Amino acid sequence: MDIAKYIDHTLLKSSATEEDITKLCNEALKYNFYSVCVNSFYVPFVKSLLKGSDVKVCATIGFPLGAVTTETKVFETKMAIDQGAEEIDMVLQIGMLKGKDFEMVLEDIKAVKACMGTVPLKVIFEISELSDAEIIKASELSIKAHADFIKTSTGFSASGATLSAVKLMKETANGRAKVKASGGIRDLETCLQFIEAGADRIGTSSGVDIVEAYNAQQ
Repeated sequence: MDIAKYIDHTLLKSSATEEDITKLCNEALKYNFYSVCVNSFYVPFVKSLLKGSDVKVCATIGFPLGAVTTETKVFETKMAIDQGAEEIDMVLQIGMLKGKDFEMVLEDIKAVKACMGTVPLKVIFEISELSDAEIIKASELSIKAHADFIKTSTGFSASGATLSAVKLMKETANGRAKVKASGGIRDLETCLQFIEAGADRIGTSSGVDIVEAYNAQQ
C-alpha cells in the first residue's frame, strides 16, 4: 500500500504564513502525498510551488462554516479552479440541513458541482454537529448532487472524524461516492483504522509522521 497517496497534506489555520505553506509543499513533494489542501487564498502560491509534480492542489470553499451564499461558493470555486485548484472541498450548509431545508442544501452543492467541469468535488459535513440520520441525509444529498467524495469534518469543530461515521458514510454511499476522513488523524495507527473502516482519502496535517512511521515498519 502506498499510504502517502491516501493523504491530503493539509494546513488550514488562519495564521498560516507563506513560509508555513512553503514547508507544507516541500513536505508534499518529498513524500509524494496525493495533494496539498489549503484555503483558496493560497492556491496560486501552492500551484507555483508544486509545478511539474504529481501532487495536486486542493482548495477549501465556504470554509470552515459553510454559511455563505451559494453564489459566494460558486465564485470562490471558479476562481480557485482558474488559479490552479485540482480538487475542491466545500462545506455543506449545515444549518439548512439541520433545519430540514434539504432542497436548499441540494441546490447549494449542485451549483458548485455545475461550475467545476471534471474537477473532483468533496462535500464536508461536520459530523460533530450531526446525528446519524443527518449524516445519512447529507450523504444522500451530496450523492444526488454528483459529489465525488463525502468528507467527515473541517477539523475546526468540537471533534473530527470517527470510525462509526466513516463506516456509516461508506455504507450509505455504496460505491456512488468515495469517503474522506479528516480531523484528529495524527498517527499511523489511527490512519490505518480509518482506511480499514472505508476511507478512500485522509485529510491530515500529520502526514509526515504517518508516512515515516509506516516506512519504518516496512
